[in-house]
Amino acid sequence: MTVDRERVAALTRELLLAIGEDPERPGLKQTPARMADLYAEFFAGVGEDPAAPLAHTISVSHGPAPDTLPSGAVLLRGIRFRSVCEHHLLPFAGHAHIAYLPGEQVVGLGALVKVVEILASRPQVQERLGEQVADAIAAHLDAQGVLVVMDAVHGCVTMRGGRQTEASTLTIAARGVYTDPVARAELIALIGAGTGA
Repeated sequence: MTVDRERVAALTRELLLAIGEDPERPGLKQTPARMADLYAEFFAGVGEDPAAPLAHTISVSHGPAPDTLPSGAVLLRGIRFRSVCEHHLLPFAGHAHIAYLPGEQVVGLGALVKVVEILASRPQVQERLGEQVADAIAAHLDAQGVLVVMDAVHGCVTMRGGRQTEASTLTIAARGVYTDPVARAELIALIGAGTGA
């Protein structure tokens, strides 16, 4: 689905009027068009299939490097993401860390980044975002386990209400063998060691 830029621009103009502003004022004249561009970018993932990047897998035993079979988890740390909270339409941003224990198929690391980007580019809540990333990977790779840890700062916490500028939110989504806290403890420690947490 493509964002209706003309409609977003018209609604932004109405919003400016609703808060008592003059949308024809020089500083605001281009704001409706800017908001249309912004929303087209922020919500580009609406209607996109997050599993599409996972469609091209590589055989571990018959692929290009069968002599380098993984004996443990594949861990990709520090994936920067940004999203928009569906409750207040304010941004939240941070880092996602993804680990999976491969079966016979692995995927290029860039595919994991694309899964996060697609799912983050829609109205979201962080808790659901992490669960959706874990579900997509678990459903489309033959992973024995999946762990998704997200750490983000939310505009609705830092800019309004309590205005806690130092507060961040950490969520964990686990599938397969990583639903066991002991099995995921090493990965959590590795994520923390790599991020300074």
